[in-house]
Amino acid sequence: MKVLFVASFAPIVADPKAARRFYLDGFDLPLDQSQGDYVYGDKLEGVKHFGLWPLAECAEACFGDAAWPAHVKVPQASVEFEVEDVAAAAAELVGKGMELLHPVRTEPWGQIIARVLSPDGLVVGVCHTPWMH
Repeated sequence: MKVLFVASFAPIVADPKAARRFYLDGFDLPLDQSQGDYVYGDKLEGVKHFGLWPLAECAEACFGDAAWPAHVKVPQASVEFEVEDVAAAAAELVGKGMELLHPVRTEPWGQIIARVLSPDGLVVGVCHTPWMH
C-alpha cells in the first residue's frame, strides 16, 4: 500500500460544545464550517481536513446506528489515509488480520472509504477523497 497523505483527522468527541470551546477557543483553529454538530475546516496548513466528529455520527458511519456498540472500544479520534486503491488497501488490512468496521463503500459526500479500529481506539480509514486531487 502506498499512502499518499493524511486525508483527514477528527477527534471523536462526546461533548461537541466542549470540544468546540477547546479547539476553536483554546487553539484558535480555523474550523469555519459545520454540518449539524460536525465542525470542520479545510484551511489548516499541513492537514487536508480537520474536524470534530460526534461519537453518534461516527457510530452511524461505521455501524448504521447512532449508538456505539458496547462490545467495541469507544474511539477517541479518527485518521484517514489517502491511498491509491481503497479496495486493495482494505484487503491488505484484512490480510494482516485486521477486522473492517465496515466494507469499502462510497459515503454520501463522495469519499470512498473502509475503516478499522486501532488497539488504542482510533478509527483509521483508508480512502479516496476525489476533491483532494
